[in-house]
Order: sequence, then C-alpha cells, then structure tokens
Amino acid sequence: MAVAARAGFAARGLIYVLVSVIALQIAFGDDSGGQQADRGGALGELAGKPFGSVMLWIVGIALAGMALWRLSEAVFGAPGQNGTKLTKRASNAGRFVFYVFVSYSVLSYAAGDRGSGSGSSDRKTDDVTALILKWPAGQWLVGTAGVVVVIAGLWIAVQAVRKKFRDELRTSAMSRRAQQFTDFFGVTGGAARGIVFAVAGVFALIAAVQHQPGKAKGMDDTLRSFRDLPAGPWLLALIALGLAAFGVFSWCNARWREV
Repeated sequence: MAVAARAGFAARGLIYVLVSVIALQIAFGDDSGGQQADRGGALGELAGKPFGSVMLWIVGIALAGMALWRLSEAVFGAPGQNGTKLTKRASNAGRFVFYVFVSYSVLSYAAGDRGSGSGSSDRKTDDVTALILKWPAGQWLVGTAGVVVVIAGLWIAVQAVRKKFRDELRTSAMSRRAQQFTDFFGVTGGAARGIVFAVAGVFALIAAVQHQPGKAKGMDDTLRSFRDLPAGPWLLALIALGLAAFGVFSWCNARWREV
C-alpha cells in the first residue's frame, strides 16, 4: 500500500504540472494547438513525448495504486488520530471511486481509446449539467452541487494556508529545509487548487440560476475565465504556477506522506 500510494502521488503531481504548462501557454496566447488545460490535455501532452505511450501506462497503473490505497484506508482506517472515523472512511471511499475512474480513463487512453481520457472537461461538464437540469428540481440539484464545490474549494484553500497538510506528513523524518520546501508548495499549490474549485462552483451556480448548461465550466474553461479578467494573462499565469506548485507538493507527499 505504501508503494501504491507514493506512486499515485507521483502520477498526480505529473498531471498537475502538465496542466500548468498548458495553462501557461494559454495565458500568453500560445493556444494554436487547441490543447485543453485539464487532465485530457495533460494526457495528450504526455502522449506526444518520447516514450509517451509507456508513460501513460505507468501513470494509469500508479493512479490505480492510489485508488487501491484509498480503498484500504476506507476499509481499515487511515493513520492518525481520526483515521478510523466514519467521515474519514467515507471521504476515502469517495476518493477511491474518483481514482478508479481517473485510472480507467488513463489506461483506456493508453490502450488506444483516444476518446476516453482525452475528452474535454468543459464538454463533459456541459453534458452532465444539461442532463441534470432536465430532471425535476434539476436547478436545485445543480445549484446545490455548485454551493458544495464552492465550499469545498474554499475549505481546500483555507486548510492549505493553515498548513493542515502537516498532519499527514512524516515531519519527524523531514529536515528543516524539507519542511520549509513542502510548506511553501503545499500552501501555494493548495490555495491555487482551492480557488479553481471555488470558481468552478460559482459557474455551476450561475448555470443553475440562469438554467443554461453552457454557463457551467470544466477545468479548462474555468482557467480560461481568469484570462478574461483585467490583468488576466498574468492572473492565469499565477494560477497556473500555483497548480504546478500543487504538483510539486504531490511529489513531496510521494516522499513524506504517512501511509
């Protein structure tokens, strides 16, 4: 489980760094390739590199390891004082389902199904939102989901600023410089990730209020929305660097996470 978890964190870090690279290209106008600043775009970027196909398989298997580790924590409990609480187990069960889906999409992409892992997050978000809005009380469901995502994003950002991630690291095994390094990337990366989540939740709320599925945005369109603000390119670049920082923080977890 330790090997599976650490491999999963390493793979997650790689995906966030690749998303950051694409977002930086978008920020400064280099968008000729039509790349998506989301997981699908990251997979496409990886596939185009030397030994890209091999790397896709490695990433997919590593994310499957992450899913397996989350399942073990849901069943047997996580390290730490609150690791066996029902809420913690339920949270890890949810993460297990998420990483099963992500791993499957990456492995399908590696196997040649280019429509699996590489689909635009924006199009998928539009499709799901449009479907739910057709249901009875669909607006309330989408609106509630938007509120939940906004709260989750703000919670992620606040927890990062408070350095709560230290509770899950083997700080006793870290040098002072390693702790400072991890703190910087944990705070910066977690705050940027939380902001992106919160903004995506706001767009879901707008879609619910206006009953327009197209107002909901996936990760790519959410990031592009920063570019449309005053000083937008620089703001998007700042967010992109924050996502890269979260990728580096994931690599720190691969080294020092308590599993």
